[in-house]
Amino acid sequence: MSFEITGIRIPDSKMAREATEFIRDTESDLLFNHSSRVYYWGALAGQQRGLSVDRELLYIGCMFHDIGLTHEHCSCDKRFEVDGANAARAFLEEYGIAPADIDKVWTAIALHTTPGIPEFMAPEIALVTAGVEMDVLGIGFENFTEAETGAVTEIYPRPAAFKEEIIQAFYEGIRHKPQTTFGNVKADVIREKEPDFSPLNFCNVIRQSRWQG
Repeated sequence: MSFEITGIRIPDSKMAREATEFIRDTESDLLFNHSSRVYYWGALAGQQRGLSVDRELLYIGCMFHDIGLTHEHCSCDKRFEVDGANAARAFLEEYGIAPADIDKVWTAIALHTTPGIPEFMAPEIALVTAGVEMDVLGIGFENFTEAETGAVTEIYPRPAAFKEEIIQAFYEGIRHKPQTTFGNVKADVIREKEPDFSPLNFCNVIRQSRWQG
């Protein structure tokens, strides 16, 4: 299902259609609708900024950005962002996408929870993070009209309890590998759900290394 808003719609290509089907069949309604909204927020942000972006690559990056939270695509030892990036890479390789473009999508997904870096990179990378930050954190909310937010959330509903539901979804996707949250925002998710959780401390890692001084 696709709709158009200010000239933005889901790309009408075989790869995009099959990506939609793949994510629809793999993710929960919560994550599927979230990822779909992320695409529209990211594409609209690109329009606002006057960026030239490959919307097909942007769509793949947005739709796959949380697939690493699912049981089917979750590893035991890698950050969920890397799991998602690897899944997107495998998907894109089936369509003969150029390695440089695959790298853009991989990087966009891998860095989407690392603030302060993606915004300075290629539009396909920067706008995945922009879309995620808008939908999860409300960053840039003031840049969207009520008509835009209303239209997108009508097609891809945002539950009244979305804030708590997305935190729970993050937790369920990473709770079995807390060590992968070192140095990223998802450590806050585990700390929220497990008050006794003690994340790795960067300074302690330095002090406990095998160096003498």
